[in-house]
Amino acid sequence: MFKVGDFVVYGHNGVCEVKKIGTLETLTAEKDRMYYTLVPCRSKDSTVFAPVDGRKVPLRDVMTEKEALDLIDAMNGIAELQIREEKKREETYKEAIKTCDGKELVKLMKTIYRRKTRREAQGKKMTSADSRYFKAAQDALYNELAVSLQIPAEEVHEFIKEKLGK
Repeated sequence: MFKVGDFVVYGHNGVCEVKKIGTLETLTAEKDRMYYTLVPCRSKDSTVFAPVDGRKVPLRDVMTEKEALDLIDAMNGIAELQIREEKKREETYKEAIKTCDGKELVKLMKTIYRRKTRREAQGKKMTSADSRYFKAAQDALYNELAVSLQIPAEEVHEFIKEKLGK
């Protein structure tokens, strides 16, 4: 169980801070069910309620500083997503985002970046879906790395470039 003040990753909401743990005061909530009251780091004016015993949406600890540094060190060796059917591309992207896993987000970003490069070589633009999923993956990954490394999210890209010597 998490504690008030912990940072967690909660589904598509990304990194959130646990602000309260307790029952909800609504007409539809089960009176004895416990919930985390979460505030997403990228949207401080919103609140999310997650059942303490919920399993539907991934809820996990933010990666440690060591895990973050290990992920960055491994980035060059992380393979792209395997997309066998073009019709299932967006579905594959969605599944990668849903995992809330740093390695999967890196795979997604690499896949989209390489696809963008190939399309540009053919004189084509990046698709709107690719752009949308790249931004979602980048935001989720960079926000988690920012919390883990205790740096502003805006500095994560440069931190990664320096760490990888690029």
